[in-house]
Amino acid sequence: MEAAGATGTKGEGDVKKHRVTLGDQIALTSLEFKNNDDFETSTVVETNEDGFQRQPDAGCEDSGQGMQWRSIISSLLLPKNKKNKDTTAKDMRRLSTFPPTLPTCSSENSSSSKPKKTLRRRLTGIDDKANLSLIPDPSLLVSFKPSWRNFDYQELVEATDNFCSERVIGVGGQALVYRGCLSDGQMVAVKKLMKKDSEEERISDFLTELGIIAHVSHPNAACLLGFGVTGGLHLVLKLSPQGSVDSRLHDSKEKLPWLSRYKIALGVAQGLLYLHEGCHRRIIHRDIKASNILLTDEYDPQISDFGLAKWLPDQWTHLDLFPIEGTFGYMSPEYFMHGMVSEKSDVFAFGVVLLELITGRPAVDSDKKSLVIWAKPKLEANDFQGLVDPSLGDDYDKQQMDRLISVAAICVDHMSEARPIVKEVIPLLVGEQESDGIMVQTSKCDEEDDSTALPNYLDFYKQAALEP
Repeated sequence: MEAAGATGTKGEGDVKKHRVTLGDQIALTSLEFKNNDDFETSTVVETNEDGFQRQPDAGCEDSGQGMQWRSIISSLLLPKNKKNKDTTAKDMRRLSTFPPTLPTCSSENSSSSKPKKTLRRRLTGIDDKANLSLIPDPSLLVSFKPSWRNFDYQELVEATDNFCSERVIGVGGQALVYRGCLSDGQMVAVKKLMKKDSEEERISDFLTELGIIAHVSHPNAACLLGFGVTGGLHLVLKLSPQGSVDSRLHDSKEKLPWLSRYKIALGVAQGLLYLHEGCHRRIIHRDIKASNILLTDEYDPQISDFGLAKWLPDQWTHLDLFPIEGTFGYMSPEYFMHGMVSEKSDVFAFGVVLLELITGRPAVDSDKKSLVIWAKPKLEANDFQGLVDPSLGDDYDKQQMDRLISVAAICVDHMSEARPIVKEVIPLLVGEQESDGIMVQTSKCDEEDDSTALPNYLDFYKQAALEP
């Protein structure tokens, strides 16, 4: 995606192979809706796995400009010709994609605040610190009212000049992204979800992405302005004036200065740390790539496109296998070969982005050669100079460059156990810790598998690259 996250197609180097899906972690085991004509008094009862029920606080407030979850759910899940009693279990399972209730936190008495619940979900964020070396504390959670707009279809038609093909700025297998201008002059990116095999799949994907984005509020994550559910399913995002890392690195005639590249590396790491550890429910993105990292006027990076994102459990209690959906060149070996997903999958993709910032090369070149495969021999030989983008000349900070190369090397390790978590990456990038200070415990079984894992992975990569 160039501007707002359209998942790439196979022709763009993407790979999509089916694997066994064990399903997402579902926070709520049951939901019972009590529908009233008055939206403000509609409530929901949550039943958790222990059978404990929580109901909304009497003090919960709703804003007229807020997110009307009930309207969306009613229009998408409960058609006018279907009465509530006929609602199927499959319809209700879609609601599991929406975020659970969040407590209202205050700096003084957050521990005594009661859980609150309405159909209007609350969003979470963390206080962003100016000091890049400071690791965000997940306890710094605040809740606030959503302010998304429900855009009318005609408004989106006018903003995009009737979805003119000349306005397309991102193309993928699941969405088209259009550059638009609202009536007030604000520039936006309109992500139009493309039809899948069934209407049910399309709606499910839309609700999943919307539900995940509801959790995300961070300077290094793309800003969602609103949505549209008439005339198709649309997400409306703030347009990033500088495009994406991909377009600035590979399509622009002007080179991306080193300080901007270094700033991007730090910002993406902070954004990933927020997704993995700062959100109320942890998120794995699954499609980190240069075209999904948007740039503000100040070249602050913003992670976008949550179409493939999944919830991360608090603790891994079993192995989850997912359909292999993503972009060739960024997928970790365990995911690419077996559909095994963890936060280390995002770490691998982040390492590929670092290699792009370092070398100026794309993740997959015009000859379908992987950047990781190209860089591995140079990384193993400590040939740092052979990795540096020639267009930079000598215009870069050597210490910063060495740190980025060292971090990239451990992030793209073909063994997930050898990769750091994002919380360990930031101190390495800012020079607070040396990469050799990260100790990874490897079992004898891992060491035995090491001799065959990489060759098999390379064979898989080469075979996928040669597929038409």
